[in-house]
Amino acid sequence: MQASPARDLILASTSRYRSALLERLQLPFSIQAPGVDETPGVGETTAALASRLALAKALAVAANAPHAVVIGCDQVADLHGQALGKPGSYDNALMQLRAMRGQTVVFQTAMAVVCKESGFCEEVLVPVRVAYRDASDAEIDFYLRAEEPYDCAGSVKSEGMGIALMHSIANDDPTALIGLPLIRLSAVLRRAGMAVLGHA
Repeated sequence: MQASPARDLILASTSRYRSALLERLQLPFSIQAPGVDETPGVGETTAALASRLALAKALAVAANAPHAVVIGCDQVADLHGQALGKPGSYDNALMQLRAMRGQTVVFQTAMAVVCKESGFCEEVLVPVRVAYRDASDAEIDFYLRAEEPYDCAGSVKSEGMGIALMHSIANDDPTALIGLPLIRLSAVLRRAGMAVLGHA
């Protein structure tokens, strides 16, 4: 597809983490809240939930901006099939991190890129496997009080002190764990006709 730098780029997310990641590409973009119900469906897997919500967010914003290229994202932390959402409080985060220590959590990071006018729609799922140390209660308490990661799925900021709670990270796109896989996004944007690094 021919590059079309005239198209607006919209991030269908109010996440400050995703916005900061997208800024790394130095592409002009705007932000719109998608206003999507994030309630899981009955029996829905974490991968299916993340993928469904990413697409729903992109489509919700694209409905009012058909000319734009819209990025929708979602991330669900999966501990042995159980979804771990944003804790919202110290107590919830403490419970999550206690359950996660010594375990492997799969962060299902989903992304959808949509342009209604051109008919472009591509979905990507980038799972990230994170093995956690068997951290002590004192370490977990110190971390939570220092960083307060209560708006992060799984209660951990890998880009901050949370990295010290981890044993290993396995994935093919290092920004996926933070919530927006930039390697995959760059490729999808080029396929959508957006100019990245000055060329398609």
